[in-house]
Amino acid sequence: MSVSEQDVLTASRTVPSAVDVVIVGAGFSGMYMLHRIRGLNLSAIVFEAGSDVGGTWYWNRYPGARVDVESLAYSYSFSEELEQEYEWQERYPAQPEILRYARHVAERFDLRRDIRFDTRVTAATYDEKARRWLVRTGRGDAVTARFLVMATGCVSVPKLPEIPGVDRFGGVSYHTANWPHEGVDFTGLRVGVIGTGASGVGAIPVIAEQAADLTVFQRTPAYSFPARNRRLRPDEIADMKANYRAFRKAQRESGFGVPIAVPTRSALEVSPEEREAAYERAWAEGGLYSLMNTYTDLYTSQAANDTVKRFIHRKIREIVKDPRTAADLCPDYPVGTKRPCLDTGYYETYNRENVHLVNLRRTPIVEVTERGIRTSDREHVLDAIVYATGFDAMTGALTNVDIRGRGGVSLKESWRDGPRTYLGIGTAGFPNMFMITGPGSPSVLTNMIVSIEQHVEWVADAIAYLQSRGLATIEATRQAQDTWVDHVNLVAGYTLFPKTDSWYTGANVPGKPRVFMPYAAGFNRYRKRCDEVAARGYTGFTLSA
Repeated sequence: MSVSEQDVLTASRTVPSAVDVVIVGAGFSGMYMLHRIRGLNLSAIVFEAGSDVGGTWYWNRYPGARVDVESLAYSYSFSEELEQEYEWQERYPAQPEILRYARHVAERFDLRRDIRFDTRVTAATYDEKARRWLVRTGRGDAVTARFLVMATGCVSVPKLPEIPGVDRFGGVSYHTANWPHEGVDFTGLRVGVIGTGASGVGAIPVIAEQAADLTVFQRTPAYSFPARNRRLRPDEIADMKANYRAFRKAQRESGFGVPIAVPTRSALEVSPEEREAAYERAWAEGGLYSLMNTYTDLYTSQAANDTVKRFIHRKIREIVKDPRTAADLCPDYPVGTKRPCLDTGYYETYNRENVHLVNLRRTPIVEVTERGIRTSDREHVLDAIVYATGFDAMTGALTNVDIRGRGGVSLKESWRDGPRTYLGIGTAGFPNMFMITGPGSPSVLTNMIVSIEQHVEWVADAIAYLQSRGLATIEATRQAQDTWVDHVNLVAGYTLFPKTDSWYTGANVPGKPRVFMPYAAGFNRYRKRCDEVAARGYTGFTLSA
Protein backbone atom coordinates (compact mmCIF):
# COMPACT_ATOMS: atom_id res chain seq x y z
CA MET A 1 0.00 0.00 0.00
CA SER A 2 1.31 3.46 -0.86
CA VAL A 3 0.35 6.89 0.35
CA SER A 4 -0.01 9.83 -2.00
CA GLU A 5 2.24 12.83 -1.47
CA GLN A 6 -0.84 14.97 -0.86
CA ASP A 7 -1.84 12.68 2.01
CA VAL A 8 1.64 13.07 3.43
CA LEU A 9 1.59 16.84 3.04
CA THR A 10 -1.64 17.10 5.03
CA ALA A 11 -0.33 14.93 7.89
CA SER A 12 -0.23 16.35 11.41
CA ARG A 13 2.46 18.94 12.09
CA THR A 14 2.40 18.47 15.87
CA VAL A 15 5.96 18.53 17.15
CA PRO A 16 6.73 17.57 20.77
CA SER A 17 9.01 19.83 22.77
CA ALA A 18 11.07 16.93 24.10
CA VAL A 19 11.80 13.36 23.02
CA ASP A 20 14.40 10.73 23.77
CA VAL A 21 15.81 10.70 20.24
CA VAL A 22 15.77 13.13 17.31
CA ILE A 23 16.51 11.47 13.98
CA VAL A 24 17.43 13.62 10.99
CA GLY A 25 16.43 12.07 7.66
CA ALA A 26 13.72 9.61 6.61
CA GLY A 27 15.62 7.55 4.09
CA PHE A 28 16.47 3.90 4.69
CA SER A 29 18.68 4.88 7.66
CA GLY A 30 16.16 7.09 9.39
CA MET A 31 13.22 4.74 8.89
CA TYR A 32 15.03 1.76 10.37
CA MET A 33 16.46 3.88 13.19
CA LEU A 34 12.94 4.98 14.14
CA HIS A 35 11.75 1.37 14.10
CA ARG A 36 14.60 0.27 16.40
CA ILE A 37 14.15 3.19 18.82
CA ARG A 38 10.48 2.31 19.18
CA GLY A 39 11.56 -1.21 20.04
CA LEU A 40 13.45 0.24 23.02
CA ASN A 41 10.22 1.91 24.24
CA LEU A 42 11.79 5.33 23.73
CA SER A 43 10.17 8.35 22.12
CA ALA A 44 11.50 9.68 18.82
CA ILE A 45 10.75 12.15 16.08
CA VAL A 46 12.17 12.20 12.58
CA PHE A 47 12.66 15.42 10.62
CA GLU A 48 12.74 15.05 6.84
CA ALA A 49 13.30 17.83 4.30
CA GLY A 50 11.36 15.99 1.61
CA SER A 51 7.63 15.39 1.40
CA ASP A 52 7.86 11.62 1.86
CA VAL A 53 10.17 8.81 2.89
CA GLY A 54 12.88 7.39 0.66
CA GLY A 55 15.83 9.75 1.00
CA THR A 56 17.99 9.36 -2.09
CA TRP A 57 15.16 7.60 -3.89
CA TYR A 58 12.71 10.38 -3.10
CA TRP A 59 14.91 13.11 -4.60
CA ASN A 60 16.73 11.38 -7.45
CA ARG A 61 13.96 10.87 -10.02
CA TYR A 62 15.99 11.60 -13.13
CA PRO A 63 15.37 9.35 -16.14
CA GLY A 64 17.37 6.16 -15.81
CA ALA A 65 17.84 6.42 -12.03
CA ARG A 66 18.46 2.86 -10.90
CA VAL A 67 20.25 1.12 -8.03
CA ASP A 68 23.54 -0.68 -8.71
CA VAL A 69 22.93 -3.54 -6.24
CA GLU A 70 20.49 -6.33 -7.03
CA SER A 71 17.04 -5.75 -5.54
CA LEU A 72 16.87 -8.99 -3.58
CA ALA A 73 20.08 -7.91 -1.81
CA TYR A 74 19.28 -4.18 -1.65
CA SER A 75 16.53 -4.61 0.91
CA TYR A 76 16.02 -4.74 4.65
CA SER A 77 16.85 -7.95 6.46
CA PHE A 78 15.45 -7.07 9.91
CA SER A 79 11.97 -8.45 9.21
CA GLU A 80 11.46 -11.93 7.81
CA GLU A 81 7.81 -11.09 7.20
CA LEU A 82 8.79 -8.09 5.09
CA GLU A 83 11.21 -10.22 3.09
CA GLN A 84 8.52 -12.78 2.34
CA GLU A 85 5.68 -10.42 1.48
CA TYR A 86 7.39 -7.87 -0.77
CA GLU A 87 7.72 -8.69 -4.47
CA TRP A 88 10.57 -7.08 -6.40
CA GLN A 89 10.11 -6.85 -10.15
CA GLU A 90 13.57 -6.25 -11.64
CA ARG A 91 17.12 -7.40 -11.05
CA TYR A 92 18.22 -3.76 -10.70
CA PRO A 93 15.10 -1.77 -9.84
CA ALA A 94 14.56 1.77 -11.06
CA GLN A 95 13.80 4.69 -8.75
CA PRO A 96 9.98 4.29 -8.80
CA GLU A 97 10.21 0.67 -7.65
CA ILE A 98 12.63 1.50 -4.82
CA LEU A 99 10.44 4.39 -3.69
CA ARG A 100 7.43 2.06 -3.66
CA TYR A 101 9.41 -0.27 -1.41
CA ALA A 102 10.32 2.57 0.97
CA ARG A 103 6.68 3.66 1.13
CA HIS A 104 5.59 0.08 1.75
CA VAL A 105 8.00 -0.16 4.69
CA ALA A 106 6.77 3.15 6.12
CA GLU A 107 3.17 1.99 5.87
CA ARG A 108 3.76 -1.52 7.14
CA PHE A 109 5.55 -0.34 10.30
CA ASP A 110 3.41 2.78 10.78
CA LEU A 111 6.44 5.05 10.63
CA ARG A 112 4.88 8.23 9.26
CA ARG A 113 3.16 9.21 12.51
CA ASP A 114 6.57 10.06 13.99
CA ILE A 115 8.01 11.74 10.88
CA ARG A 116 7.63 15.45 10.13
CA PHE A 117 8.02 16.02 6.42
CA ASP A 118 8.93 19.23 4.59
CA THR A 119 11.02 20.11 7.63
CA ARG A 120 14.73 20.80 7.35
CA VAL A 121 16.90 20.72 10.47
CA THR A 122 19.00 23.88 10.56
CA ALA A 123 20.83 23.64 13.89
CA ALA A 124 21.57 21.31 16.79
CA THR A 125 23.28 22.52 19.97
CA TYR A 126 24.45 20.38 22.87
CA ASP A 127 23.58 21.69 26.34
CA GLU A 128 26.38 20.38 28.56
CA LYS A 129 24.55 21.14 31.81
CA ALA A 130 21.28 19.47 30.81
CA ARG A 131 23.07 16.80 28.74
CA ARG A 132 20.52 17.24 25.98
CA TRP A 133 20.51 18.35 22.37
CA LEU A 134 18.40 21.31 21.27
CA VAL A 135 17.39 20.76 17.65
CA ARG A 136 15.92 23.58 15.55
CA THR A 137 14.22 23.44 12.15
CA GLY A 138 13.52 25.86 9.35
CA ARG A 139 9.86 25.82 10.34
CA GLY A 140 10.59 27.20 13.79
CA ASP A 141 10.45 23.93 15.71
CA ALA A 142 12.64 23.54 18.80
CA VAL A 143 12.96 20.06 20.29
CA THR A 144 15.25 18.76 23.02
CA ALA A 145 16.50 15.18 23.01
CA ARG A 146 18.96 12.97 24.84
CA PHE A 147 20.27 11.54 21.59
CA LEU A 148 20.77 12.98 18.12
CA VAL A 149 21.04 10.59 15.17
CA MET A 150 22.18 12.04 11.85
CA ALA A 151 20.67 9.71 9.24
CA THR A 152 21.28 12.21 6.47
CA GLY A 153 22.84 9.99 3.83
CA CYS A 154 26.20 9.98 2.07
CA VAL A 155 25.11 11.57 -1.22
CA SER A 156 22.27 13.93 -0.37
CA VAL A 157 23.64 17.46 -0.94
CA PRO A 158 23.67 18.26 -4.68
CA LYS A 159 26.28 20.59 -6.08
CA LEU A 160 26.33 22.72 -9.19
CA PRO A 161 29.51 23.13 -11.21
CA GLU A 162 31.68 26.21 -10.72
CA ILE A 163 30.85 27.67 -14.14
CA PRO A 164 30.18 31.36 -14.77
CA GLY A 165 26.68 32.25 -15.92
CA VAL A 166 24.75 29.28 -14.52
CA ASP A 167 21.83 31.61 -13.69
CA ARG A 168 21.94 33.33 -17.08
CA PHE A 169 20.57 30.51 -19.25
CA GLY A 170 17.28 31.39 -20.93
CA GLY A 171 16.08 27.81 -21.34
CA VAL A 172 15.19 25.32 -18.60
CA SER A 173 17.76 23.79 -16.23
CA TYR A 174 17.60 20.69 -14.05
CA HIS A 175 19.84 18.94 -11.54
CA THR A 176 19.56 15.18 -11.47
CA ALA A 177 19.23 15.20 -7.66
CA ASN A 178 16.35 17.71 -7.69
CA TRP A 179 14.30 16.31 -10.55
CA PRO A 180 10.71 17.49 -11.06
CA HIS A 181 8.31 14.94 -9.63
CA GLU A 182 6.03 15.26 -12.63
CA GLY A 183 8.90 14.25 -14.93
CA VAL A 184 10.37 16.04 -17.93
CA ASP A 185 9.60 15.55 -21.62
CA PHE A 186 12.63 16.34 -23.81
CA THR A 187 10.88 15.46 -27.08
CA GLY A 188 12.11 17.68 -29.89
CA LEU A 189 14.52 19.64 -27.67
CA ARG A 190 18.22 20.39 -27.91
CA VAL A 191 19.59 19.14 -24.60
CA GLY A 192 22.98 19.48 -22.94
CA VAL A 193 24.07 17.16 -20.12
CA ILE A 194 27.04 18.21 -17.97
CA GLY A 195 28.58 15.30 -16.10
CA THR A 196 29.20 11.63 -16.77
CA GLY A 197 29.18 10.09 -13.31
CA ALA A 198 26.50 7.66 -12.18
CA SER A 199 23.63 10.13 -12.70
CA GLY A 200 24.80 11.11 -16.16
CA VAL A 201 25.45 7.52 -17.21
CA GLY A 202 21.91 6.62 -16.16
CA ALA A 203 20.19 9.63 -17.70
CA ILE A 204 22.03 10.01 -21.00
CA PRO A 205 20.66 6.89 -22.79
CA VAL A 206 17.08 7.76 -21.81
CA ILE A 207 17.33 11.45 -22.71
CA ALA A 208 18.95 10.51 -26.04
CA GLU A 209 15.85 8.54 -27.00
CA GLN A 210 13.65 11.63 -26.49
CA ALA A 211 15.75 14.63 -27.46
CA ALA A 212 16.11 15.93 -30.99
CA ASP A 213 19.76 16.54 -30.20
CA LEU A 214 21.86 15.66 -27.14
CA THR A 215 25.29 17.09 -26.34
CA VAL A 216 27.20 15.48 -23.49
CA PHE A 217 29.85 17.63 -21.80
CA GLN A 218 32.41 15.32 -20.23
CA ARG A 219 35.35 16.37 -18.09
CA THR A 220 36.31 12.92 -16.78
CA PRO A 221 35.00 9.71 -18.36
CA ALA A 222 33.52 7.01 -16.14
CA TYR A 223 34.13 3.30 -16.11
CA SER A 224 30.72 1.79 -16.67
CA PHE A 225 29.82 -1.90 -16.48
CA PRO A 226 26.78 -3.47 -18.15
CA ALA A 227 23.89 -4.10 -15.76
CA ARG A 228 22.29 -6.91 -17.79
CA ASN A 229 19.08 -5.82 -16.14
CA ARG A 230 15.93 -7.90 -16.61
CA ARG A 231 12.71 -8.84 -14.90
CA LEU A 232 13.11 -11.34 -12.10
CA ARG A 233 11.84 -14.87 -12.68
CA PRO A 234 9.33 -16.32 -10.20
CA ASP A 235 11.63 -19.26 -9.49
CA GLU A 236 14.62 -17.11 -8.48
CA ILE A 237 12.42 -14.97 -6.24
CA ALA A 238 11.10 -18.13 -4.59
CA ASP A 239 14.62 -19.53 -4.18
CA MET A 240 15.84 -16.33 -2.53
CA LYS A 241 12.88 -16.22 -0.14
CA ALA A 242 13.47 -19.82 0.81
CA ASN A 243 17.14 -19.14 1.57
CA TYR A 244 17.12 -15.57 2.80
CA ARG A 245 18.55 -16.37 6.25
CA ALA A 246 21.68 -17.95 4.83
CA PHE A 247 21.99 -15.18 2.26
CA ARG A 248 21.72 -12.44 4.90
CA LYS A 249 24.40 -14.14 7.00
CA ALA A 250 26.65 -14.25 3.94
CA GLN A 251 25.97 -10.54 3.33
CA ARG A 252 27.08 -9.63 6.83
CA GLU A 253 30.26 -11.68 6.46
CA SER A 254 31.22 -10.31 3.04
CA GLY A 255 33.58 -7.51 2.17
CA PHE A 256 31.11 -5.46 0.14
CA GLY A 257 27.81 -6.43 1.76
CA VAL A 258 27.18 -8.62 -1.28
CA PRO A 259 27.90 -12.36 -1.12
CA ILE A 260 30.38 -13.04 -3.89
CA ALA A 261 33.13 -15.60 -4.35
CA VAL A 262 36.40 -14.45 -2.80
CA PRO A 263 39.21 -14.44 -5.39
CA THR A 264 42.36 -16.35 -4.53
CA ARG A 265 44.84 -15.37 -7.24
CA SER A 266 46.56 -12.26 -8.52
CA ALA A 267 45.74 -11.00 -11.99
CA LEU A 268 49.45 -11.23 -12.67
CA GLU A 269 49.70 -14.94 -11.79
CA VAL A 270 47.63 -16.20 -14.69
CA SER A 271 48.18 -16.23 -18.42
CA PRO A 272 46.78 -13.36 -20.53
CA GLU A 273 44.38 -15.83 -22.17
CA GLU A 274 43.00 -17.04 -18.84
CA ARG A 275 42.71 -13.50 -17.53
CA GLU A 276 40.84 -12.27 -20.60
CA ALA A 277 38.46 -15.20 -20.41
CA ALA A 278 37.72 -14.38 -16.76
CA TYR A 279 37.06 -10.73 -17.60
CA GLU A 280 34.80 -11.74 -20.48
CA ARG A 281 32.72 -13.96 -18.17
CA ALA A 282 32.38 -11.15 -15.64
CA TRP A 283 31.43 -8.63 -18.35
CA ALA A 284 28.79 -11.01 -19.69
CA GLU A 285 27.41 -11.58 -16.19
CA GLY A 286 27.12 -7.85 -15.58
CA GLY A 287 26.84 -6.03 -12.28
CA LEU A 288 29.02 -3.78 -10.19
CA TYR A 289 31.09 -6.40 -8.38
CA SER A 290 31.74 -9.22 -10.87
CA LEU A 291 34.57 -7.68 -12.86
CA MET A 292 36.50 -6.08 -10.00
CA ASN A 293 36.22 -9.22 -7.88
CA THR A 294 37.91 -11.43 -10.45
CA TYR A 295 41.38 -11.24 -8.87
CA THR A 296 42.79 -10.34 -5.46
CA ASP A 297 44.86 -7.31 -6.38
CA LEU A 298 42.82 -5.17 -8.76
CA TYR A 299 42.40 -2.48 -6.09
CA THR A 300 45.95 -2.65 -4.75
CA SER A 301 48.33 -3.25 -7.68
CA GLN A 302 48.69 -0.76 -10.52
CA ALA A 303 50.03 -3.47 -12.82
CA ALA A 304 47.08 -5.75 -12.05
CA ASN A 305 44.61 -2.88 -12.41
CA ASP A 306 46.10 -2.01 -15.80
CA THR A 307 45.03 -5.43 -17.11
CA VAL A 308 41.35 -4.78 -16.40
CA LYS A 309 41.74 -1.19 -17.59
CA ARG A 310 42.98 -2.41 -21.00
CA PHE A 311 40.09 -4.87 -21.15
CA ILE A 312 37.48 -2.17 -20.54
CA HIS A 313 39.12 0.18 -23.05
CA ARG A 314 38.91 -2.58 -25.64
CA LYS A 315 35.24 -3.11 -24.85
CA ILE A 316 34.54 0.60 -25.28
CA ARG A 317 36.32 0.67 -28.64
CA GLU A 318 34.38 -2.40 -29.78
CA ILE A 319 31.06 -0.76 -28.89
CA VAL A 320 31.60 2.87 -29.93
CA LYS A 321 32.01 3.20 -33.68
CA ASP A 322 33.73 6.60 -33.89
CA PRO A 323 37.40 6.11 -32.89
CA ARG A 324 37.82 9.62 -31.45
CA THR A 325 34.64 9.38 -29.38
CA ALA A 326 35.69 5.94 -28.14
CA ALA A 327 39.09 7.27 -27.13
CA ASP A 328 37.49 10.18 -25.27
CA LEU A 329 35.30 7.72 -23.32
CA CYS A 330 38.31 5.70 -22.09
CA PRO A 331 39.35 6.81 -18.58
CA ASP A 332 43.05 7.09 -17.72
CA TYR A 333 42.81 6.55 -13.94
CA PRO A 334 42.79 3.14 -12.19
CA VAL A 335 39.55 1.21 -12.51
CA GLY A 336 37.38 1.42 -9.38
CA THR A 337 39.10 4.43 -7.79
CA LYS A 338 36.08 6.49 -8.78
CA ARG A 339 32.84 4.64 -8.14
CA PRO A 340 32.16 2.56 -11.28
CA CYS A 341 28.79 3.00 -12.95
CA LEU A 342 26.24 0.43 -13.98
CA ASP A 343 24.49 1.07 -17.26
CA THR A 344 22.03 -0.09 -19.86
CA GLY A 345 23.21 0.95 -23.30
CA TYR A 346 25.43 3.82 -22.21
CA TYR A 347 28.31 3.36 -24.63
CA GLU A 348 25.93 2.34 -27.44
CA THR A 349 24.20 5.71 -27.07
CA TYR A 350 27.21 7.45 -28.61
CA ASN A 351 26.53 5.65 -31.90
CA ARG A 352 23.29 7.62 -32.31
CA GLU A 353 23.36 10.43 -34.87
CA ASN A 354 21.67 12.84 -32.44
CA VAL A 355 24.28 12.39 -29.68
CA HIS A 356 27.54 14.35 -29.51
CA LEU A 357 30.36 14.14 -26.97
CA VAL A 358 32.33 17.24 -25.99
CA ASN A 359 35.65 16.48 -24.30
CA LEU A 360 36.10 19.30 -21.78
CA ARG A 361 39.77 18.42 -21.34
CA ARG A 362 40.20 19.48 -24.97
CA THR A 363 37.67 22.33 -25.14
CA PRO A 364 36.68 23.40 -21.60
CA ILE A 365 33.48 25.21 -20.74
CA VAL A 366 33.99 28.97 -20.58
CA GLU A 367 30.50 30.00 -19.48
CA VAL A 368 26.80 29.32 -19.58
CA THR A 369 25.14 31.87 -21.87
CA GLU A 370 21.54 32.89 -22.43
CA ARG A 371 21.43 30.53 -25.41
CA GLY A 372 23.41 27.58 -24.10
CA ILE A 373 26.96 26.59 -23.20
CA ARG A 374 30.10 28.22 -24.57
CA THR A 375 33.25 26.14 -24.69
CA SER A 376 36.68 27.35 -25.75
CA ASP A 377 35.89 26.67 -29.40
CA ARG A 378 32.15 27.43 -29.88
CA GLU A 379 28.72 28.12 -28.40
CA HIS A 380 26.37 25.13 -28.15
CA VAL A 381 22.81 26.40 -28.52
CA LEU A 382 20.44 24.48 -26.24
CA ASP A 383 16.83 24.40 -25.05
CA ALA A 384 17.56 22.55 -21.79
CA ILE A 385 20.57 21.88 -19.58
CA VAL A 386 20.83 18.91 -17.22
CA TYR A 387 23.43 19.19 -14.46
CA ALA A 388 24.55 15.67 -13.52
CA THR A 389 27.29 17.15 -11.39
CA GLY A 390 27.09 15.07 -8.25
CA PHE A 391 27.17 15.82 -4.55
CA ASP A 392 29.09 17.20 -1.63
CA ALA A 393 29.41 13.61 -0.51
CA MET A 394 29.91 12.02 2.91
CA THR A 395 30.20 15.26 4.91
CA GLY A 396 27.99 17.83 3.15
CA ALA A 397 24.72 16.85 4.82
CA LEU A 398 26.40 16.91 8.23
CA THR A 399 28.30 20.20 7.99
CA ASN A 400 25.36 21.97 6.30
CA VAL A 401 23.57 21.74 9.66
CA ASP A 402 24.94 24.10 12.33
CA ILE A 403 25.86 21.35 14.80
CA ARG A 404 27.59 22.57 17.96
CA GLY A 405 28.99 20.27 20.63
CA ARG A 406 30.97 20.90 23.80
CA GLY A 407 32.04 24.51 24.27
CA GLY A 408 29.92 25.60 21.35
CA VAL A 409 32.45 24.21 18.86
CA SER A 410 30.83 23.58 15.48
CA LEU A 411 31.19 20.30 13.63
CA LYS A 412 32.21 22.23 10.53
CA GLU A 413 35.06 23.88 12.40
CA SER A 414 36.04 20.61 14.08
CA TRP A 415 36.29 19.03 10.62
CA ARG A 416 37.99 21.94 8.87
CA ASP A 417 40.96 19.72 7.92
CA GLY A 418 38.76 16.75 7.03
CA PRO A 419 36.23 14.60 8.87
CA ARG A 420 37.40 12.97 12.08
CA THR A 421 35.31 10.19 13.54
CA TYR A 422 35.59 7.05 15.58
CA LEU A 423 34.24 4.14 13.52
CA GLY A 424 32.30 6.62 11.39
CA ILE A 425 29.68 6.57 14.16
CA GLY A 426 30.77 9.15 16.75
CA THR A 427 33.03 12.17 16.89
CA ALA A 428 34.89 13.61 19.88
CA GLY A 429 33.30 16.65 21.46
CA PHE A 430 29.77 15.71 20.42
CA PRO A 431 28.23 13.51 23.14
CA ASN A 432 25.21 11.34 22.32
CA MET A 433 25.41 12.21 18.64
CA PHE A 434 25.55 9.30 16.21
CA MET A 435 26.13 9.25 12.46
CA ILE A 436 24.70 6.50 10.29
CA THR A 437 27.28 5.42 7.69
CA GLY A 438 29.43 8.45 8.41
CA PRO A 439 32.93 9.16 7.08
CA GLY A 440 35.34 6.59 8.40
CA SER A 441 32.93 3.69 7.84
CA PRO A 442 32.73 1.43 4.74
CA SER A 443 29.41 3.00 3.61
CA VAL A 444 29.69 3.92 -0.10
CA LEU A 445 32.15 1.09 -0.82
CA THR A 446 29.44 -1.42 0.13
CA ASN A 447 25.83 -2.38 -0.35
CA MET A 448 24.43 0.60 1.55
CA ILE A 449 21.47 -1.26 3.06
CA VAL A 450 23.79 -3.73 4.77
CA SER A 451 25.96 -0.94 6.16
CA ILE A 452 22.88 1.01 7.26
CA GLU A 453 21.42 -1.92 9.16
CA GLN A 454 24.73 -2.63 10.90
CA HIS A 455 25.07 1.00 12.01
CA VAL A 456 21.47 1.37 13.14
CA GLU A 457 21.63 -1.83 15.17
CA TRP A 458 24.96 -0.82 16.75
CA VAL A 459 23.56 2.60 17.72
CA ALA A 460 20.33 1.10 19.09
CA ASP A 461 22.33 -1.42 21.12
CA ALA A 462 24.56 1.36 22.49
CA ILE A 463 21.54 3.38 23.59
CA ALA A 464 20.03 0.27 25.21
CA TYR A 465 23.35 -0.32 27.01
CA LEU A 466 23.25 3.18 28.48
CA GLN A 467 19.61 2.78 29.46
CA SER A 468 20.13 -0.52 31.23
CA ARG A 469 23.03 0.84 33.30
CA GLY A 470 21.62 4.25 34.13
CA LEU A 471 24.28 5.99 32.07
CA ALA A 472 23.68 9.43 30.59
CA THR A 473 26.18 9.95 27.78
CA ILE A 474 28.49 8.23 25.32
CA GLU A 475 31.23 10.13 23.53
CA ALA A 476 34.18 9.12 21.36
CA THR A 477 37.56 9.86 22.94
CA ARG A 478 40.05 11.92 20.97
CA GLN A 479 42.68 9.22 21.33
CA ALA A 480 40.41 6.53 19.89
CA GLN A 481 39.31 8.91 17.16
CA ASP A 482 42.88 9.81 16.20
CA THR A 483 43.87 6.16 16.16
CA TRP A 484 40.88 5.28 13.98
CA VAL A 485 41.52 8.11 11.51
CA ASP A 486 45.16 7.01 11.22
CA HIS A 487 44.00 3.43 10.61
CA VAL A 488 41.50 4.51 7.92
CA ASN A 489 44.26 6.48 6.18
CA LEU A 490 46.72 3.61 6.50
CA VAL A 491 44.30 1.14 4.94
CA ALA A 492 43.51 3.52 2.09
CA GLY A 493 47.24 3.92 1.48
CA TYR A 494 47.52 0.22 0.62
CA THR A 495 45.02 0.70 -2.21
CA LEU A 496 44.88 2.66 -5.45
CA PHE A 497 41.98 4.83 -4.20
CA PRO A 498 44.05 7.87 -3.12
CA LYS A 499 45.69 8.03 -6.55
CA THR A 500 42.54 9.49 -8.10
CA ASP A 501 40.69 12.74 -7.50
CA SER A 502 37.12 11.68 -6.72
CA TRP A 503 34.17 12.46 -4.50
CA TYR A 504 35.55 9.75 -2.22
CA THR A 505 38.32 12.27 -1.44
CA GLY A 506 36.19 15.42 -1.70
CA ALA A 507 38.08 16.51 -4.82
CA ASN A 508 34.86 17.52 -6.62
CA VAL A 509 34.17 20.32 -4.10
CA PRO A 510 36.55 23.32 -4.32
CA GLY A 511 38.23 24.01 -0.99
CA LYS A 512 37.19 20.72 0.58
CA PRO A 513 40.09 18.90 2.31
CA ARG A 514 41.44 16.00 0.25
CA VAL A 515 40.90 13.00 2.50
CA PHE A 516 39.86 9.51 1.48
CA MET A 517 36.69 9.29 3.56
CA PRO A 518 35.37 5.68 3.44
CA TYR A 519 36.95 2.73 5.25
CA ALA A 520 38.49 0.46 2.62
CA ALA A 521 39.33 -2.73 4.55
CA GLY A 522 35.92 -4.29 3.92
CA PHE A 523 32.56 -4.45 5.62
CA ASN A 524 33.26 -7.80 7.29
CA ARG A 525 36.40 -6.56 9.03
CA TYR A 526 34.70 -3.33 10.02
CA ARG A 527 31.66 -5.10 11.48
CA LYS A 528 33.94 -7.35 13.52
CA ARG A 529 35.78 -4.30 14.91
CA CYS A 530 32.47 -2.61 15.86
CA ASP A 531 31.28 -5.81 17.57
CA GLU A 532 34.51 -6.00 19.55
CA VAL A 533 34.18 -2.38 20.69
CA ALA A 534 30.65 -3.04 21.96
CA ALA A 535 31.54 -6.38 23.58
CA ARG A 536 34.29 -4.70 25.59
CA GLY A 537 31.95 -2.10 27.04
CA TYR A 538 32.37 0.43 24.21
CA THR A 539 36.12 0.86 24.31
CA GLY A 540 37.19 4.14 22.78
CA PHE A 541 34.08 5.86 24.11
CA THR A 542 33.67 7.67 27.41
CA LEU A 543 30.46 6.64 29.19
CA SER A 544 29.20 8.88 31.99
CA ALA A 545 26.53 8.47 34.63
